[in-house]
Amino acid sequence: MSKLLVVEASPRGPYSVSRQLAKRFADEWRDSHGGDVLVRDLATSHVPNISLPWIGGAFTPTEQHSPEMGEAIKISDDFIAELLAADEIVIGTPMYNFSIPALLKSWIDHVVRFGVTFSASYEGLVKGKKATVIIASGGNFAPGTPYEGLNVASGYLKQILGFIGITDVTVILAGGTLAIDHGQTTMEDFVAQQAGALHAAA
Repeated sequence: MSKLLVVEASPRGPYSVSRQLAKRFADEWRDSHGGDVLVRDLATSHVPNISLPWIGGAFTPTEQHSPEMGEAIKISDDFIAELLAADEIVIGTPMYNFSIPALLKSWIDHVVRFGVTFSASYEGLVKGKKATVIIASGGNFAPGTPYEGLNVASGYLKQILGFIGITDVTVILAGGTLAIDHGQTTMEDFVAQQAGALHAAA
């Protein structure tokens, strides 16, 4: 049975556009594939930054780990296990200051790991998977818009996913979420506007 990993990065809970879009994607995916969906909510998970014990754990054989190393590296092991078990991945994230939230960057730092998800020759070891990246932003950064060049998030996420071997990546830019905050549209209508792109990707 196919498995979908949903990685959610927004701290806004039920008010998050990226979460609503990721949920719509997951529903579409489940209808198409009939598989299992695992949600990794980074806002409610404890996602520590990389530390010295983590680095020691990542570059030391397991049998030589100190208790501190083992504790520090465990969350990386858990995140990577979820990633490897999935057939497809969807990342739902807001855009912060033209890039991604710190929580999502921390998750990336845990899953991009030497000897586990990439090799000494910089070959990605996470192969045969498909990823969809959904980026919600207040402004419009779509190709052809004046602010297209300020969108660092799309290029970075495609680059880092490709680095670990996930090269089949679809990016959905859901720009203009400020219209919801300003009362010019509703969350439901905004999500409905993205329905075609979400259906095609799922």
